[in-house]
Amino acid sequence: MRGGPSVLGIVLAGGAGKRLMPLTADRAKPAVTFGGTYRLVDFVLSNLVNGDVMKVCVLTQYKSHSLDRHVTTTWRMSSLLGNYVTPVPAQQRLGPRWYLGSADAILQSLNLVHDERPDYIAVFGADHVYRMDPRQMLAQHVEHGAGVTVAGIKVPRAEASSFGVITPGGDGIRVERFLEKPADPPGLPDDPTKVFASMGNYLFSTKTLLDALQEDAEDTQSVHDMGGSILPRLTAEGVAQVYDFDTNHVPGETVRDHGYWRDVGTLEAYYEAHMDLVSDQPAFNLDNRRWPIYTHPGQLPPAKIAAGGIVGESVVSPGCVIRGQVTRSVLSPGVVVDSGAVVQGSVLHDNVRVGRGAIVRGAVLDKNVDVPPGATIGVNPDRDRELYTVSLGGVIALGKGQRVE
Repeated sequence: MRGGPSVLGIVLAGGAGKRLMPLTADRAKPAVTFGGTYRLVDFVLSNLVNGDVMKVCVLTQYKSHSLDRHVTTTWRMSSLLGNYVTPVPAQQRLGPRWYLGSADAILQSLNLVHDERPDYIAVFGADHVYRMDPRQMLAQHVEHGAGVTVAGIKVPRAEASSFGVITPGGDGIRVERFLEKPADPPGLPDDPTKVFASMGNYLFSTKTLLDALQEDAEDTQSVHDMGGSILPRLTAEGVAQVYDFDTNHVPGETVRDHGYWRDVGTLEAYYEAHMDLVSDQPAFNLDNRRWPIYTHPGQLPPAKIAAGGIVGESVVSPGCVIRGQVTRSVLSPGVVVDSGAVVQGSVLHDNVRVGRGAIVRGAVLDKNVDVPPGATIGVNPDRDRELYTVSLGGVIALGKGQRVE
């Protein structure tokens, strides 16, 4: 930030994403396609860059080739101004071992911090869908002199076991307790049915983070995780504060999509987040040109709705050709829906082809899946469970290039 405090962005993008299988069978979770043309990592990178954090390191590890390629070909910043977004693979800088956890990933990458010598370090997750202005979080962090500020969002107490849970102190800002994925956490004082869930976004004063990482590295009982190790440690020291995401406002937001944040770590959540995009007044509006989500534009012609093609409440990317019927669906570039085919409530990744007379309902099809003429997906639940991955909620998922019976 020119004229202000210097901030280094560190994006944790090494997750395996096992709960998103088969979409993560061949790629890291942050590289999974979302919203037609984007990758999940584009959301956090867009938030940081829109918020003037212009030096960003993306820490990768698991099946990172497509993620590395996307970052290097898409996120090209001004070298004249010294700005960059760069992928940083695991390098075993501290010995012959890979990352033991998210805290260890940063510990093994401290050369990045020593090179830049920033005043503050923004450590953000790479696989959430949201808009956020990090400058507002930084302003609170600086004003109150925190060692670490963690972004929190109110979620139903029944969902708390999926998140790190923040118990705020009497002032509403100091973190009194930080519990990683607790089974039975206390509710908020003003609403016992909800808790403050950690969004996985942390803002550190640099010395605080360096000291905490060193202490954690020496702790043989630690799991070396940001949420499971570093935040409880700094909470106990009394230097942790919470930033209420609901107070964050970005230019161009609507009343409907203000405060939208989704952890899309499961097939169910991934599918539901896509359904949030397709209505006339979407729960999350991709078309906010005052706070854009950036990605690689590709080199494809505009989408074509051919004779007989019908499209309603859908997101259709460039290069698509629609000759059949598409409703409440999200189509990535190059998708073809042939005559007589029906696609309903589905997410189709790049270059999927749905043959003449085929039916696809309630499904997520990864890239290069070819649905033969007359085939059905989402019509016979018992048959789908025999052939494909089906979530507990009934979302059908096919992996990259998977054969359709």
